[in-house]
Amino acid sequence: MAVNLVNPQGLPAVDLYRQVSVATGSKLVFTAGQVAVDASGAIVGVGDLAAQAEQCYLNVATALAAGAASFDDVVKLTVYLVDWTPDKTASSPKA
Repeated sequence: MAVNLVNPQGLPAVDLYRQVSVATGSKLVFTAGQVAVDASGAIVGVGDLAAQAEQCYLNVATALAAGAASFDDVVKLTVYLVDWTPDKTASSPKA
């Protein structure tokens, strides 16, 4: 599937993302939400936001691959953080 990313005239030009994504082709892949659990069912990165996020993205990549897709094909990705505070990030300075 080809994805064309556009910042059309009349909308602000944003360097970090594009205002419009146009996906063409005949196949759509929908994945379930992913959490920080590995293939064996073990929770990954308890108390470490970066490790948990990494596992979630690895799980999304695995799910996409099952549909013969990759992150290059993703048009929209929504990320939810629950009960996050700076101290839950391993690289955060400790007070």
